[in-house]
Amino acid sequence: MTQQADWDIVTDVGITALAVAAARAIESHRANPLVSDPYAELFVAAARPQPPMPTRPADAPDPWQDMGDYLGVRSRFFDEYFAAGATRQAVLLAAGLDVRGYRLDWPAGTVVYELDVPKVLQFKQNVLADNGVASRTEVRNVDVDLRDDWPTALQRAGFDRTAPTSWLAEGLLPFLPNDAVERLFTLVDELSAPGSRFAVEHIDIDVSDLANQQPMADMAKDFGFDITDMWPNDKTFAPVQWLADHGWRVTSTPVLAAAEGYGRPLRPSAAGLRHTVLITATKG
Repeated sequence: MTQQADWDIVTDVGITALAVAAARAIESHRANPLVSDPYAELFVAAARPQPPMPTRPADAPDPWQDMGDYLGVRSRFFDEYFAAGATRQAVLLAAGLDVRGYRLDWPAGTVVYELDVPKVLQFKQNVLADNGVASRTEVRNVDVDLRDDWPTALQRAGFDRTAPTSWLAEGLLPFLPNDAVERLFTLVDELSAPGSRFAVEHIDIDVSDLANQQPMADMAKDFGFDITDMWPNDKTFAPVQWLADHGWRVTSTPVLAAAEGYGRPLRPSAAGLRHTVLITATKG
């Protein structure tokens, strides 16, 4: 077992989860939002990051506007992925501060498993409880570092590997080296019954190009955390090909095409975020 990375919400990777929540709050407050997340702003307010993160469009400089655009498109795409599925269990790998079990409508009897490190999940649960937020379906927290034996922890929480599952890897793959991504895909494949679905965010950009993108550079300057320190070099894993080779039917959608389809084209200033492919696949 590896040493568990149990960062809190204002340090290390936790600050990226908080930044994503801030960007989702910006999108939610726009006149015609692509996604409605009434809880994202609560997380930012509770964490009180220094310096403060914007949560309203009027307060957001251009890099945060770009993040709001991108997170709006990404969240909308994966929200629609879950809405289109008919499985009765969903697994959010590295769930972060998204609250799909609380903000989406689910078929009766659906169980949503949220996997992440304990302090992130505990912070999320505390904020939701303090604000009287109830889930719209059964949500089961699985406190685990994904570098450890997460399949065992998931099954101990009640996961049924004989039933079709809707999986999501959002905001996760960029931080994993090739061997870790392949291990993750292998485990998802082994745990997936026929009819299971898998949605993946794949960002195809070199870490040297990412370092100059905003708000990544701002985060390094303001919070002392450089996201590129956790972004492996020489990432060559090809998720579309891997899934196809292992019997999954795959659809790959460039984020630029998704954004155009939603009437929210990404601006040229969002250069690093434009190198994204949103993947959905069905097994068997």
